[in-house]
Amino acid sequence: MRLLFVTDARSPISRSWMRYLAQRGDEVFIASTFESDGVDFPIERMEFTPVAFSAVKKRASAPSSASSRTLSLRTKIRQWIGPATISASARKLRRFIEEVRPDIVHAMRIPYEGMLAASALQGLVSRPLFLVSVWGNDFTLHAPSTPLMKYYTRKVLKSADGLHADAERDVRLAREWGLGVDKPTLVAPGNGGVRSDVFYPPQEPTKTPVVINPRGVRPYVRNDSFFKSIPLVLAKRPDAKFLCVGMRNEPQALGWVKGLGIENAVELLPAFAHEEMGEVFRRAQMVVSPSIHDGAPNSLLEAMACRCFPAAGDLESIREWITHGQNGLLFDSNDPQSIADAILLGLEREDLRKEAAGLNANIISARAEFGTCMGRVVKFYGEVISRQGDSR
Repeated sequence: MRLLFVTDARSPISRSWMRYLAQRGDEVFIASTFESDGVDFPIERMEFTPVAFSAVKKRASAPSSASSRTLSLRTKIRQWIGPATISASARKLRRFIEEVRPDIVHAMRIPYEGMLAASALQGLVSRPLFLVSVWGNDFTLHAPSTPLMKYYTRKVLKSADGLHADAERDVRLAREWGLGVDKPTLVAPGNGGVRSDVFYPPQEPTKTPVVINPRGVRPYVRNDSFFKSIPLVLAKRPDAKFLCVGMRNEPQALGWVKGLGIENAVELLPAFAHEEMGEVFRRAQMVVSPSIHDGAPNSLLEAMACRCFPAAGDLESIREWITHGQNGLLFDSNDPQSIADAILLGLEREDLRKEAAGLNANIISARAEFGTCMGRVVKFYGEVISRQGDSR
């Protein structure tokens, strides 16, 4: 297949997907919305196609000191003004599409890659198939945020020949936003699945009450509630330790740790390369994901594969993976006491953690194993191509 991905080429999630397809022999082209130093797998060509001010954002390798408040403000600005940049960017992408003539254009997110691709494809005489992936907050956070975001989200879904989502919830929402009932869909983890050679249980379960928050600094993750829950946990479990990935030197996190007097219990860690996260997860008994917008977080599934007992925000998409009180716990991400209660219960109940470890191993094997899921991706591409042939 000849595939053109419209994506942020720096993203480990996108790279995991594209690497698999390139290594199996497909011709992979990339229109990257952010500048990238290149990729570590064979591709035919990559073009930088900025949209929604991505040309002025910091490169992935640059240290970040942005707080969640700053990121939230940036998100709002992009939601209001970003769509106005799409038309100009689409002209550049349209030329790229006309040059490489792909079988499929696959946008790896609706804002703003899907919006860019849908606009670029509009009016093409020889139009390739158009697929879009939706990530956890495309519909719940971005789509309803502004009139233009609503308009472009509907445009993407009405243009798409197929959709990949990481949650059944988003398939339902995609239909509500305009995806045709006859358009094929695929539900699979956003990064293609969990790699069992990287994410696997420790030889012996850790005996230390260590809790990991792997979500980093994101505007839709209630890290403020998470940090406020820590003193509530320490009041009953003073031996508990907390690992916070992607928060080293992050000013807001440093302020919470100092202001709450929890320096001795919290370790603010840097962001790790994806292949290093397995070792980090195997240090912990629990993983906590305090988000208020989400699909199926890759980090949550990967932590579950490493035997971490999951506790996460009570969202429809999360309930597709976690049954409260059986293979994990759900809490109100806006309520520090709710988060603390879940952490305390998870730390106290060794029997619950043990039972959940077995259940989660089976769930990951059956629904999220990387090779199996990417095999389904290839079949999905084939189905979309076949349908196009049948419609001629």
